[in-house]
Amino acid sequence: MEEKGNVSQNSVVLVPGVGSSYKNGWGKLWKYFLELLLIGIIGLVIGIPSGMGGWSGGAAGTFTLLGILGIAYSILIVNPVEYGVTFAYLKAARGDKLEIKNMFEAFHNYWNAVLANLLVGAIVIVGFFLLIIPGIIFACKLAFTPYLVVDRKMQVIEAVKESWRMTNGHAWKVFLIGLLGIPISIAGLICFGVGIIVSIMWIELALASLYHSVSLPGEVSG
Repeated sequence: MEEKGNVSQNSVVLVPGVGSSYKNGWGKLWKYFLELLLIGIIGLVIGIPSGMGGWSGGAAGTFTLLGILGIAYSILIVNPVEYGVTFAYLKAARGDKLEIKNMFEAFHNYWNAVLANLLVGAIVIVGFFLLIIPGIIFACKLAFTPYLVVDRKMQVIEAVKESWRMTNGHAWKVFLIGLLGIPISIAGLICFGVGIIVSIMWIELALASLYHSVSLPGEVSG
């Protein structure tokens, strides 16, 4: 089967669904566990300076400056890395070769990654101010934006519009994947706490699997 975009010809063919996404995610979790674990650790270390605003015990001016630097670092460095980590999970969900450098893929479309994260965040926040439910709807409809920015190198507005289109008929599946993630995360915490790492990986792989299945030819109507 010929596939569009940057989808590998050797990738796994999936039927879009909550169960099939979690099933594929579970299988890929153990195939790529060490790579994803290392990517997660690197991402965690990279994110540490974003909390520098809370480190200062000095003057208020110093605290404010560190806080501003922390926010800037989060927007300009941490968020693009998170987009790249999302792409790494997509590579794993497809069954492609996964490398640590994939977590920095967003820097090849850097400003679109930065601006897309800000735009999606603003839209979702506005939605939550509109009695919460619209925020949930917006979050589900725009859930594919990171994949489109990094995987297909789309520009901000193009990616947001395409995510909105691609999730037609699938937004509820995004919601259910997130909803099922709650008991999965709780179970992970119960398993001596360390199980939460496996839980988070599984949930991320499930969402990436859904995106992959929806992006296959013939699955998304125009």
